[in-house]
Amino acid sequence: MASDFGKAKHDDAEHQESSQDIHNKNGDMIPDLGEDVVYGPSGVAGILSSGPYILTAAFLASLGGFSFGYDQGVMGVVNVLPQFHAVVPYAATAFGKGFMTGMLLLGCFVGCWFYPYVSDRWSRKRALLIASTIFSIGAIIQTAAYDYGTLVAGRAITGVGTGTLALGAPMYISEISPPNLRGTLLVLESVAITAGVTLAYWISYACKDLDGDVSWRLPFALQLPSALALGGTIQLFPYSPRWLAMKDRYEECLESLCRLRKLPASDDRVQKEYNGILAESRFQAALQERRHPGISGVRLEIQEWLDVLSKKRWRRTIVGAGVAFFQQLQGVNAFIYYAPTLFVLSPFEIAIAGAKRLTCNHLL
Repeated sequence: MASDFGKAKHDDAEHQESSQDIHNKNGDMIPDLGEDVVYGPSGVAGILSSGPYILTAAFLASLGGFSFGYDQGVMGVVNVLPQFHAVVPYAATAFGKGFMTGMLLLGCFVGCWFYPYVSDRWSRKRALLIASTIFSIGAIIQTAAYDYGTLVAGRAITGVGTGTLALGAPMYISEISPPNLRGTLLVLESVAITAGVTLAYWISYACKDLDGDVSWRLPFALQLPSALALGGTIQLFPYSPRWLAMKDRYEECLESLCRLRKLPASDDRVQKEYNGILAESRFQAALQERRHPGISGVRLEIQEWLDVLSKKRWRRTIVGAGVAFFQQLQGVNAFIYYAPTLFVLSPFEIAIAGAKRLTCNHLL
C-alpha cells in the first residue's frame, strides 16, 4: 500500500513538473489556468438568470441522450409483440432476442472509439450531426426491416450512432456551459436518457393493439424525430469555444463565447474565461507536442489511446473505467431490455403495471 501511494505521488509530481516546465518554456502563457469565472448563481436559479439561449443549446444537445434511452426502451416492448414475431419469427428465440439486443451495444462500442477523432477534427456539433445521421439511418433500416438479418444490421448501425451521441452530447454541453451551470446542465443528459426509456415504453404499449406491422414499425419510426431535431437545430448554435481555441481560431472563439454568454467582449468575466480557454488549449498543445512530437491525425489518436494504458496512467484508467463497469454490472440495463419479457411470463394482467413500475423506477 505504501509503495502504491509512493508511486502515485511520483506520478503526480512528474505531472506537476511537466506542467511547470511547459509554463516556464512559454513564459506567461498559462496565467489563468486554475482560476474560476463566476457569472451568477448555480442550479435552477442560475439557469433562470442566464436566459433561454444556453438552456436551449444544452437541451437540444441532450436529445442525443433521449435517442439513446428511447432506443434502449423500444426494443424491450416490441420484442414481446406477436405482430412483430409474425414478421421476424427468429427474434422470438432466446438467442435471437439476446443477439438482436446485444448488437446495439456492440455498435455503441464501435462508435465510442472513433468519436474523439471525429469531434477533434470536424468540431463537436458537426460530430453530433454525423452521429445523428448514422442513428437515423439505423432507425430507418429497423423500421423497414422484413427479416432478422436486416433488423440486426439496423440495430448495429443505430448503436454506432448511439455510442457517438452518448459521448458527444455531454462533451458539447460541458464546453458551452458557463462554469457555474456546467454541472446543472450536464444533468439534462441523464434526464433525457430516462425520459427516452420511459417514453419508449409508453409509446410501444399504446401501439401494441394496432393492426399489422404498424404496431411495431411506428415505435421504431419514432426514433427519428429526436435525432433529426438534434442534427439539424444544433447547427444553429455556436461552435464550442474550446474547439475553436484548439484550432487556433481565436477571434471566432471569443465571438462564440460572447454569443453563449450574451455579453460583450469587453466584459471582464468573458475576457477571464477566454484567457483561461486559450491558456488551457495552448498548454494541452504544448504537452501533446512534448509527448508525441511530429505526430498528428489518426496516428496521434491511436497514440493517445495507448497513453491511457501506459504504466504511468493505468491507475486513473482503472478508476475511470471501473466506475462505468460496475455501474453497468449492477444490471439496470438488463432490466430495461428484458422487463417486458418477464412481465409477459406473469399470469397476471400486468403489462400496464409494468409500464408504471418502469416509469417510477426511472423517475426515482
